[in-house]
Amino acid sequence: MKAAVIVFPGSNCDRDCKVAIERSTGAKVDMVWHGETALPQGLDLIVLPGGFSYGDYLRCAAMAALSPVMTEVRAAAERGVATVGICNGFQVLTESKMLPGALLRNEKLKYVCKPVGLEVTNAQTRFTAAYNGRREVEMTVGNGEGNFFADEETLDRIEGEGQVVFRYLDNPNGSSRAIAGIINAKGNVLGLMPHPDRAFEEELGSADGALLFQSALASA
Repeated sequence: MKAAVIVFPGSNCDRDCKVAIERSTGAKVDMVWHGETALPQGLDLIVLPGGFSYGDYLRCAAMAALSPVMTEVRAAAERGVATVGICNGFQVLTESKMLPGALLRNEKLKYVCKPVGLEVTNAQTRFTAAYNGRREVEMTVGNGEGNFFADEETLDRIEGEGQVVFRYLDNPNGSSRAIAGIINAKGNVLGLMPHPDRAFEEELGSADGALLFQSALASA
């Protein structure tokens, strides 16, 4: 199995993601600089990590969405390659129009960093199959702009089509309908604000994030 982690200027969870994927799945992981115009061949998984791409100037992820490598990330996703955006990576996916909605400032205008309980709202996806019917998992959030927003029509559509994958049990940032993670209509692109890369071994407080990476690669 092969995976790639995209590294933007300001990414700070890129190495966390590499270690989490390697230890959880045994996959070979390449670090790909955002200025590259090609991705490694034969990828089974692409991860856009958390951090503060371009220092969060202008608007979170607005500049990263225009990085050269994103042309290839979009093309790979269109071919069906599993693609995960975590925290800032979720912001990149919405700014790139690969996922609907937007991530706004947290409701109380404060940075939130803590473990959170999540409902696995859709267990029938390529990213959640390894949870084997478990309805509740735990990961960690760390964001200042993690407030997922979409208009009511879009929210109704993604709810009705099973695109809401994770929901907060106790909403930490004011996200619409407590949404923590969504997939695209095709089912191969996932964006989530909680960090599976900070919850892949019991020593970290939870190993639930490992199951997400295992699910993504098992279905490749």
